[in-house]
Amino acid sequence: MNTAELLKKVRQIEITTGRLVSETFAGQYQSVFKGRGIEFSEVREYVPGDDIRTIDWNVTARARKPFVKQFVEERELTLMVLCDVSASQAFGSGAKPKSEAAAELAAMFAFSALKNSDKTGLLLFSDQPELYIPPRKGRNHSLRVIRELLAFQPKSRGTDLAMALRMANRVMKRRGIVILISDFNSPDYARELRLTARRHDLIPVVITDRFERSLPAVNALLVSEPLEGGAGFAADLGSPAFRRDYEDRAAARRAAMEDLLRSAGADWIDIDPALPVHGPVVKFFRQRRRNLRLL
Repeated sequence: MNTAELLKKVRQIEITTGRLVSETFAGQYQSVFKGRGIEFSEVREYVPGDDIRTIDWNVTARARKPFVKQFVEERELTLMVLCDVSASQAFGSGAKPKSEAAAELAAMFAFSALKNSDKTGLLLFSDQPELYIPPRKGRNHSLRVIRELLAFQPKSRGTDLAMALRMANRVMKRRGIVILISDFNSPDYARELRLTARRHDLIPVVITDRFERSLPAVNALLVSEPLEGGAGFAADLGSPAFRRDYEDRAAARRAAMEDLLRSAGADWIDIDPALPVHGPVVKFFRQRRRNLRLL
């Protein structure tokens, strides 16, 4: 993609996303995320009726009478987008690859954060940190995030989700929102996922091309090049046995991933890059709002 094409694509995403954010996402974002972050303010003496879970036991022990912690609502949140830029993100059986869908998703969250006076940061990762942009505000900053997502050329081809989550936890000193965009094809990351979900509001975004779930039944020979250090393969798509084995393996990987996300208590968003990405995000926001009302 040359410079002119890149600028055109960035502008296209800004226009489309900006309209969606103004009409839908900014309000949804605010209702789901704003007011959920709290920070410590001070301690005061316990009075009957206080929640005993807020007792500061260290101060209580020193003062020999109960004290509770007081918190204030954070007026500003930090949104950190962690985006997988490994080799598999370049794949796309439809009109656009997974990487382009990721850029559109990041834009939706970045412009929603901008609209609500929050900061946005970006970490592009493969099996190593590829690019880190510290959280900031402003339209130009949001456009840079989109530009890097569209044009960045990673040095490595693999995926290491655990490393990316560890880095996010290092750079985010206070509780924030972590948007993790990937196909989740990575070695063990269970521990880091659970830790991040405890520290932050973690939103995994699972981008899966439809061909990664099932293959078309056609009389054709599929030749695949190695993507992330594995071996390429050739397969007869006309073979029902091969397609069935492929789909069974894909379903098993999917079930294991969902079990892991569920065990971490993380709500996730499913994205098919061949379809408009805003629909699943709206659905996610609406479900989140319903869940919050039930708390």
